[in-house]
Amino acid sequence: MATPVENNEFRGARRRLVETLREKGISDLAVLRAIDMTPRHLFVPTGVQHRAYEDAPLPIGNQQTISQPYVHAKYLEILKLTGRERVLEVGTGSGYQTVLLSHLAAQVFSIERIPALFERAREIIQRLGAGNVNLLLGDGTIGWRSYAPYDAILVSAAAPEVPNPLLQQLGEGGRLLVPIGGKDEQSLWVYTRRGEQYESLDLGPVRFVPLLGAHGWEG
Repeated sequence: MATPVENNEFRGARRRLVETLREKGISDLAVLRAIDMTPRHLFVPTGVQHRAYEDAPLPIGNQQTISQPYVHAKYLEILKLTGRERVLEVGTGSGYQTVLLSHLAAQVFSIERIPALFERAREIIQRLGAGNVNLLLGDGTIGWRSYAPYDAILVSAAAPEVPNPLLQQLGEGGRLLVPIGGKDEQSLWVYTRRGEQYESLDLGPVRFVPLLGAHGWEG
């Protein structure tokens, strides 16, 4: 679990973000607490740090973004994590959601394909003391079979169809949360494993950057 880093300059802004999320319907207290404990300003470039606690996506370089905090909160609330789970995150990105997960799950395994983002995220995650996080540089669409099965898998980019290796790496009752659709608009789907079958539920429209890889879009 990550150690909270106090920064009085941003403390009030972080508290206001939590209240904004609460007003928008986020009610999972564990998720709200994780957001309150996690210094989002460390995960964005210095030029946009003054906007770190706005409920808005921000650029992080390499044509990638850190998602709107509401999207992170909704993603995590849907999974209803209890603190005992083994979770796979596809798309470490800034590392912000990775650290949120470190407060909500027992073990977090996260994959990032872009070396520059991977190195920066690793540095911040280590700085925050998130000892239950393991990172891998590689193709997230093929998953991380060495540590499967997973209780939950979160995909932080949009795929044209469900990556089959991720379905296979779910444990019984495990949930896969993934945006599916075109490069500009998608729907957020949750798949739940029941034996060799998968229940699916469309949670509505979303917009994410494309998921690149062997089971995603071509780079």
